[in-house]
Amino acid sequence: MTKDKPWLFRTYAGHSTAQASNELYRTNLSKGQTGLSVAFDLPTQTGYDSDDPRAAGEVGKVGVPVSHLGDMRALFDQIPLEQMNTSMTINATAPWLLSLYIAVAEEQGADISKLQGTVQNDLIKEYLSRGTYVC
Repeated sequence: MTKDKPWLFRTYAGHSTAQASNELYRTNLSKGQTGLSVAFDLPTQTGYDSDDPRAAGEVGKVGVPVSHLGDMRALFDQIPLEQMNTSMTINATAPWLLSLYIAVAEEQGADISKLQGTVQNDLIKEYLSRGTYVC
């Protein structure tokens, strides 16, 4: 970061539905937040669709549920991804969710070489903290 650039402000947030989270993101951005840090619900973090019976009771509970491209579209509706710095702490589902993010950015007409942000995929943390791993 140079002296001429302002600090990046991202709030880790996401809840209930993609539409509700989008409204929260747009409100925060209108109040001066300069980036996004997406909090995904547990089923999304572990690769379950929202309608999977094993996800019952956890969907949208502590983060936003994203099961398909339509959810990702709703999450970033009216948010110009080419101008955002987006963080997604998602681990095991990182490749899949990042590809949905890129697809939405392309639909918006963004130059994907200008996308900014971070994606976490820490397999050791997942194994040690959750006991999740892929054989």
